[in-house]
Amino acid sequence: MRIEGTQKHMVTIYHNPRCGTSRNTLALLQERGVQPEVIEYLKTPLNRAALQALIAAMGVPAIDVVRSKEAVFAELKLGEPGVTDDQLIDAMVAHPILMNRPIVTTPLGAGLCRPAETVLELLPAQP
Repeated sequence: MRIEGTQKHMVTIYHNPRCGTSRNTLALLQERGVQPEVIEYLKTPLNRAALQALIAAMGVPAIDVVRSKEAVFAELKLGEPGVTDDQLIDAMVAHPILMNRPIVTTPLGAGLCRPAETVLELLPAQP
């Protein structure tokens, strides 16, 4: 699975339409004329390799991509000392709701866009 989008879509957003921040990030992209590839990751979950590649592109530890407020986070004891990135990735693959959102990839990089305005750092400067 790719993380950089198609030729037509050089920007990809891993999106949850029920999330206000995700909707705001998508709106910011569209306001700037960017029509991203929208991947609703709850409907189309990432496989392990794609999630690993996405986290690597972001340059962050897996815990930075996990939604710790989800009940399953506590149920699986993912906040305990010694939990590895591999365990966190396995949990996100098994329970996509654990993946934080929105994550945006562009030719300039990839990042978790919370708050939504951080997506602007991943876009070329506007003239």
